[in-house]
Amino acid sequence: MSRSRFSSLVILSLLCLLSLPANAVDRRGRLGVGVSNQLKTDAPALSFKLQQSRSSSIAGLASVDTGKDGGFGAGLKIHRHFFEEPHLIFYGAILGAYLSDKRGQSALDVSGFQFDFTVGAEFHFAGLKSLGFHFETGISLNKLDEFVVQTVGSEFLVMGVHFYF
Repeated sequence: MSRSRFSSLVILSLLCLLSLPANAVDRRGRLGVGVSNQLKTDAPALSFKLQQSRSSSIAGLASVDTGKDGGFGAGLKIHRHFFEEPHLIFYGAILGAYLSDKRGQSALDVSGFQFDFTVGAEFHFAGLKSLGFHFETGISLNKLDEFVVQTVGSEFLVMGVHFYF
């Protein structure tokens, strides 16, 4: 097992163990700002999330990398909550994003799209109601160099964190 996979497995296991007493909170009308690794540009994205009602929320993602092999991405995401615990929300989500990336020695700009269909959960630890951790898994339809269908996530899971104001 590679060192990065082992590290990811240890971190995920610790999060699962630490989340046993975790449950989620009513965040209607609160803005969450955080990070996510969901966009296919390989740059971490800033994420903004607003819970509109008990059953839905909307989010935006934006990533920028000005390096020679960098690019940018921007997307909109809609969440539909289908099961709620006191400190935990299970949801389904749809993401639509525009991607632009530089490829190869010539730094040729390539643009494309990404559509993700995922299920996930967001939770917080007791006493940290303003900090929400989420993870997702699902299917991505995306095109940069070529059209591909793939499972969503780095190490199969997409993870992120939001701070809610």
